[in-house]
Amino acid sequence: MVRKIERRAVLDELDRKALGSLSFRRKLFEAGDYIVREGARTTESTLILEGFAFRQKLTQDGARQIVSFHVPGDFIDLEGSLLKVADHNVQTLTRCEVAAIPIREIVALIEAHPRVGRALWIDTLIDASIYREWMMNVGRRPAKKRLAHLLCEFAKRLKLAGLGDEEGYTLPMTQEQLADAAGLTSVHVNRSLRALEEEGLIVRDRKFVRIPDWERLRAESGFSELYLHLDQAS
Repeated sequence: MVRKIERRAVLDELDRKALGSLSFRRKLFEAGDYIVREGARTTESTLILEGFAFRQKLTQDGARQIVSFHVPGDFIDLEGSLLKVADHNVQTLTRCEVAAIPIREIVALIEAHPRVGRALWIDTLIDASIYREWMMNVGRRPAKKRLAHLLCEFAKRLKLAGLGDEEGYTLPMTQEQLADAAGLTSVHVNRSLRALEEEGLIVRDRKFVRIPDWERLRAESGFSELYLHLDQAS
């Protein structure tokens, strides 16, 4: 958590100690469990320690739209420290271990340590930047490019988490979940992944995705990591 926040803003030793002294409860969730329920009052902010999760919204008839994926080191409901009621669901992709931090401590930390407050504010702004890119992805890119773009984003974010890089990684999502993130059907996702593989842009071995030529995949999807703001602290 501290390493990630230090990529958002420069901290001093007192800031780092304050972050390290936050109290928390460890919680375990199985794949498919809800961590946050839409409409529920929030009392804790949740940090992923291990595993993967996603934010989603449901229509009245139960159709799901996944709006973001989350990796270890992510605060998945930081806005819950200031907003009283959750406006979306957070669900686990895999078995997850999380640290649940009381929101009163988050608020006190922000008030006492402005550099930390700035870093957490930047974190929520980067979330908003990612949402904008996802809107562009779903609204304007054709199916194959949408999936290629998601694969590129995941490579960059897993690299920061130490769980992969531009050469390859384990993809925790099912084709159904990729479909709900990309606004496609599972059949369309399967067809598009096969097309990426046939063109030599990816190689799949069960859940592992190898990227033989990062620059080719980046060019195919039109991916630019600008929206991830990876160099914010510097």
